[in-house]
Amino acid sequence: MNPKPSPKLCLVEDDEIMGESLVDRFRLEGFDIEWHRRAADAHRAIGRQGYHAVISDIRLPDFAGDILFARLHESAIEPPPFLFITGHGSIERAVSLLKAGAADYVTKPFDLDDLVLKVRQLCRNHAPAPPAPVSHPLGLSPAMQRVEATLRRLATHASTLLITGESGVGKEHVAQLLHDMACAGRERPFVAVNCGAITESLIEAELFGHERGAFTGAARQRKGVFEQAHGGTLFLDEIGDMPFAMQVKLLRAMQDRRIVRVGGETAVPVDLRIICATNQDLRARVEAGTFREDLYYRINVVHVRIPLLRDRPEDILWFARRFLREFSELHGGEPRTLSPAAEHALLAYPWPGNLRELRHCIERACVLCGAAELQPPDLFEDWRDDRLPDARAVGTLDQYIRECERRYIEGTLAHCSGHIMQAAAHLGISRKNLWEKMKRLGIEAAR
Repeated sequence: MNPKPSPKLCLVEDDEIMGESLVDRFRLEGFDIEWHRRAADAHRAIGRQGYHAVISDIRLPDFAGDILFARLHESAIEPPPFLFITGHGSIERAVSLLKAGAADYVTKPFDLDDLVLKVRQLCRNHAPAPPAPVSHPLGLSPAMQRVEATLRRLATHASTLLITGESGVGKEHVAQLLHDMACAGRERPFVAVNCGAITESLIEAELFGHERGAFTGAARQRKGVFEQAHGGTLFLDEIGDMPFAMQVKLLRAMQDRRIVRVGGETAVPVDLRIICATNQDLRARVEAGTFREDLYYRINVVHVRIPLLRDRPEDILWFARRFLREFSELHGGEPRTLSPAAEHALLAYPWPGNLRELRHCIERACVLCGAAELQPPDLFEDWRDDRLPDARAVGTLDQYIRECERRYIEGTLAHCSGHIMQAAAHLGISRKNLWEKMKRLGIEAAR
């Protein structure tokens, strides 16, 4: 009979003496404990290790323990029970953490026996969740969660779908997610083609294939994307750029689910889901006479619109951190993190290129920056911190410091969507202290 595995703990503590004492004691008590001295290191480990509990100091060298707790929730990572070690008169801060979902706290100096009992009880009441299956989540924003819920309803029914949104918002990613949901783990083809990238003379052969000798250079029979996607999903991107003369043939193929190869005579049945996407206003194209009305109604059976990235700020940092992990693994380097200033810079930028631009921004920073923590200049070549006032226009040193504080608090509140407790955690102060500063600086709370 295999022995029961030891409870696995995560310790986040920068004090060497305290850390060594806790590691030694908990190992003597039969725990498997991993010690991290920085919050960023713990953040990466908690997302993949499956701990029974976390013991974390609040004051840490890179960012506070309560910010670590908040960022885990922001990252859609369900953290294990957190027990905080607190001191320096920050009981009120610890109480606010309990309200935010922390399991418990102890104050310095604490009784080590009492701490072991608390942790043992937490481990009895919590079993680490198994690793989450690979998925393609669309983000944390309510708008994208609604899109994901819509896709789940459509996965087993919709055979035709129209996705709209500006260039770079992730339309192909949404199409891929619907395909994965519909296939439910079965291996099925997903074929994507950009209708605007194919010349008018070749698009019919690209879509429907051709027989040998159908035209000069056709040395052998070739299947088109309709046949390649048989049994799966065909993604027709930039459908608005489809040549007008080709639209009627596409409509016939979509209605009949049968195609005829160029140079052929026999109709070939195809069974597939067709997802179309465009960044254009197809209704306006219909009115202008450049897009067939019957094809418009055929592809617009179900319409999913993807909002701009700047209209869903909750997703900006979530995707930025996801891209950081992806590029760190791809290039085999140390995992990167974003400084608070870098997070503010990302949230303040309007992202005209949407997710595609954000991905390129993070990739460039990972390639060019050698530091583990990215700063705003690493992300934006022409970055300028507009939160800092012009010293010549402010006046005295006290006035300058007051204006800096006001702008930084306003930026943090915007980053936290007006949530006072989250903003206080990011700022490293208590909720009461933040309220007092807001009152003194004339900052109004969001309603």
